[in-house]
Amino acid sequence: MRSLRSLPYAVFAAAVLLASTVTVAGGATAAPAATNPKPLTIPALQEWTGGTGSYIFGSGTRIVRATTDAATLATTSQVFADDVKALTGRTLTQVSGTSTDVRAGDIYLALGSTDSGLGAEGYALSVTDKISITARDDKGAFYGTRTVLQLLKQSNSIPQGTARDWALKPERGLMVDNGRKYFTPQWLRDHVKELAYLKLNYFHLHLSDNKGFRIESTKHPEYVSADHLSKQEVTDLIALAAKYKVTIVPEFDAPGHMDTILAKHADLKLVSNTGVVSNGYIDLSKDAAYTLIKDIYDEYLPLFPGPYFHIGADEYQVDYNTHPQLLAAARAKYGPTANAKDIYLGFINWANGIVRAAGKTTRAWNDGIGGGAAVTVNANVILEFWYNYGLSPQQHIDNGHLISNESWDPTYYVLGSGGPGGPGSQWGYDTWNPDLFQGSQNITAASKSKNLGSKLHIWCDNPDVATETRIAADIKNGLRMLAQQTWGSPKLVATWASFTPIITTIGRNPAWPSAVVPGNLAAGKPTTASSTETADFPAVNATDSDPSTRWSSGYTNTEWLQVDLGTTQPIGRVKLNWETAYGKGYQIQVSNDATNWTTIYTTTTGDGGTDDLPGLSGSGRYVRMQGTARSSQWGFSLYEFEVYAPSGNLAAGKPATASSTETANFPAAYAVDSNLATRWSSLYTDSQWLRVDLGSTQPIKRAKLVWETAYGKGYQIQVSNDAANWATIYTTTTGDGGTDDLTGLSGSGRYVRVLGTARGTGYGYSLFEFELYSS
Repeated sequence: MRSLRSLPYAVFAAAVLLASTVTVAGGATAAPAATNPKPLTIPALQEWTGGTGSYIFGSGTRIVRATTDAATLATTSQVFADDVKALTGRTLTQVSGTSTDVRAGDIYLALGSTDSGLGAEGYALSVTDKISITARDDKGAFYGTRTVLQLLKQSNSIPQGTARDWALKPERGLMVDNGRKYFTPQWLRDHVKELAYLKLNYFHLHLSDNKGFRIESTKHPEYVSADHLSKQEVTDLIALAAKYKVTIVPEFDAPGHMDTILAKHADLKLVSNTGVVSNGYIDLSKDAAYTLIKDIYDEYLPLFPGPYFHIGADEYQVDYNTHPQLLAAARAKYGPTANAKDIYLGFINWANGIVRAAGKTTRAWNDGIGGGAAVTVNANVILEFWYNYGLSPQQHIDNGHLISNESWDPTYYVLGSGGPGGPGSQWGYDTWNPDLFQGSQNITAASKSKNLGSKLHIWCDNPDVATETRIAADIKNGLRMLAQQTWGSPKLVATWASFTPIITTIGRNPAWPSAVVPGNLAAGKPTTASSTETADFPAVNATDSDPSTRWSSGYTNTEWLQVDLGTTQPIGRVKLNWETAYGKGYQIQVSNDATNWTTIYTTTTGDGGTDDLPGLSGSGRYVRMQGTARSSQWGFSLYEFEVYAPSGNLAAGKPATASSTETANFPAAYAVDSNLATRWSSLYTDSQWLRVDLGSTQPIKRAKLVWETAYGKGYQIQVSNDAANWATIYTTTTGDGGTDDLTGLSGSGRYVRVLGTARGTGYGYSLFEFELYSS
């Protein structure tokens, strides 16, 4: 098991111990056995009674499911085991049994709690020399495992005590604007697990908008964007989400925001009486408009098994005075007293009828609701309140609607206009609560049960402003703010400034994709900096092997970032992955005492991106980037700062060629660039090869091949001094992919190649890395 950090809780507990000293006879002081303070989790636990001592996670730890609940809890148990393995590398044994079968070190899961206050998502936690999670429902047991997972993230020692924990709001989650920007299936899968780690349970996919329609369609392939999700990818995402207790909710926006659809159905665009064409508004006076939209509902209602279907219905900002056909249609349908807006409100009710006939509940944005003369929107439509247009939240509730709080502040993150973590994470934590709506509107205490909760929203109005990776970084802290506020438990700390260190301690979910590169000496090491722009961008973010987090400095030219390697190490290579605010001038320096520094690299012409600096020569316990000139008005900002010893890999950075490449995106050079995120891929035939020129004849005693999914079932390692006459020093016909580390080889040559003889899949051969060693 890897070493797990325990310092944050230890420091927290020490403070409680110090505060608990008492005066005894004679004026002496004694420190009684202190009860353990509430442990660090996000969200915080609702109730905690501290014990003394600790539970220890160890090699004998098992997951024990109560015999009577074993089948119901099977998925929760397996997901927990998978996440613990991702965290620790250890595979936990899973058994069923009774409470008397539980041994020290075990984790026991059971249902049947009679504590009605816990609700469906609550649980009771008991930590002694074993851990017990009991709940009324499988969801509650699952959230109990999320708490334990966060505690194991910090240490294999967990403070003893008991807890009761439950959610304030039933809906807590994330909305992603897939319509304007394509998000890959992997990004979506990663965020399912990230949501669950924080006890968030709702994932809203906004699948259509003015810049795209992002899901496969068999009924209307003509308006599907080139980059889109297949139905199978969506089905797989839904299945994963179900395991993690996350509900997937689709949105197909109409009757506005339909530019992509109407580009292929121009006859249905709304046209004013002066000939002005509205590219995004469909003409609700035309029967064909309803036919087209119903096709969407009919195709996708069966695909999404969840209880909700979102119809959008926002920002149909029509000047009804210039569109007399809408008034005529409204009066034809709803009588002579109808006004033009009734045709829009009637559309919502029409859509609601289709959705409810499919056994689901309709959701819509709030901004257009109200203002009709003959039509009132059905009370069984859930309204998502994002801005204070029209009726107030309280009025919607009084009209019979359930609502949710999607207020612009603090839940909106709009690409190109919002800051990191969402536009208002600090205000969201320090001041906001889920019952405070946009425009500083509160609802009555009696109405709070009608407010289902809230989500963080990613709106991609400017889709090219940020990559998926950048967006993941920018919403990280905001999600944690939202998790705390919607769970509604007493906060561990009062201010956002004090909360951000807890965010760092809890970290990402254990399955979050890591960019840990073998040999990176800086990964996870203590890191300090001359300054930080804000608490959201601490120094440790530059060495956490997470490409979506970053350190950012103050706005001066002499800022620095420093890593303590623990012992003196030879330094042969440094890699800097810059954010937009990069260093135009900087130095790489080494030191043994963090006082006296030796410069081993300097530049005054940095151009950002990734600076990979091989061939360095120096040694030290401390390595730092010392800035000398910023590239912008901002400071210095690094996603990752990596440090490596001199490479023993003979192939690293050497000229590489191949018999073929699948596309220009996968060149031969990517197999020797020491970057496990890039790869070479060949054409789809058996006889393909990759060749490295070492520059001079070298003994070859070891080869390491890191395969992508398209691996070689049969291949040979060959050496040559002229790239014409080859000697085979290794051969296999039973390759199984993954990483092949071939030791005990015997041969020499200037050129070394891997020659494929049989592919393992229907694709070609694909290598993340091809490494060669002389010892």
